[in-house]
Amino acid sequence: MTTVTDQRLTATRISRQSHVVADSITMLRRNLLHIVRYPGLSMFTILGPVVILLLVVFVFGGTLGAGLPGVDPAGGRGAYLAYVMPGILLITIAGTASGAAITVAMDMTEGITARFRTMAISRAAVLAGHVIGNTIQAIIAVALVLGVGLLVGFRPTARPVEWLASAGLIVLIAFAVSWIGVAMGMQSKTVETASNLPLILTLLPMLGSGFVPTESMPAGLQWFAQYQPFTPFIESIRGLLLGTPLGWNPMLGIGWCVVIAVAGYAWSMAIYERKSVR
Repeated sequence: MTTVTDQRLTATRISRQSHVVADSITMLRRNLLHIVRYPGLSMFTILGPVVILLLVVFVFGGTLGAGLPGVDPAGGRGAYLAYVMPGILLITIAGTASGAAITVAMDMTEGITARFRTMAISRAAVLAGHVIGNTIQAIIAVALVLGVGLLVGFRPTARPVEWLASAGLIVLIAFAVSWIGVAMGMQSKTVETASNLPLILTLLPMLGSGFVPTESMPAGLQWFAQYQPFTPFIESIRGLLLGTPLGWNPMLGIGWCVVIAVAGYAWSMAIYERKSVR
């Protein structure tokens, strides 16, 4: 009797898991189609970091690069391009959070999410579709921005295994940031608010080691820059691509990814559940 009951419970559990996976794939397909139908949002995500890259390298790079420790002033611009590129990639990922927030806010304000709540669709799948779709968009955006960096002279020294590790870390960061973007979109009451709220994520690479060494900052800002999540993200990518010392940064980066993803998931589900009972 116990065996039959256990078998039924196992079958039910497997059925529920299959249901969640199938619903997640359906929602992912919907969000990928949304990206195709609204390319302007994706282009802004890519063009913004590209403009920042070209501006800081070709306008400020000569001066800023000459100030980097151990850099020959005559080669400052190339050195600064190498230094700033990981920060630009993280700005690209952070910028995709705005796209996720806007898309979710549109669904919320237009009543689409309310319709999903009345249907036999897994609640986790509704959110997972947004997150996975935004993660894919972030990976594509990072690849294109990196391509522009290579065209203007970025020359990483990474070996294949280091490229693979960099790609894996970028995927983890994009996944975690996407959860925060989705939560911000659900929290926002208007699409305009959703477009502005994630801007704080875009500022974090600038308030970390993305553009200048943290040692050059005032004491209070230096403390914040050293302990906020985007600094170990940037230093890990910089170390993997350019061979700078890694230290504990990869472990800290992975740990921050877990914390951010769990916090974003809990925040999103709490809002979804609260609005489901209204």
